[in-house]
Amino acid sequence: MHFVYILYSAKLYQFYIGYTSDLETRMEFHKNAESHKFTANAEDWELYVKIECDSKPQGLDIEKHIKKMKSKTYIENLIKYPDIILKLKEKYK
Repeated sequence: MHFVYILYSAKLYQFYIGYTSDLETRMEFHKNAESHKFTANAEDWELYVKIECDSKPQGLDIEKHIKKMKSKTYIENLIKYPDIILKLKEKYK
């Protein structure tokens, strides 16, 4: 399984975008992040979006696309308009 995931921290009012092939282990990593890691800046990270991908290259391309957008509105729209996710998956097939 391959996932692009987006975490949200209300404390920081920020999103964290990542890719993993093991979401459960990766979530534990973020919960126990060392002080020099970005996600260690808050303890309230919640899974905001999870996108299941068909392959690692597709997941990495979608992650890169979302990061390149540099937009909280775009990330929020991934929830409001699920068609965006479908189009991303088709674009990076």
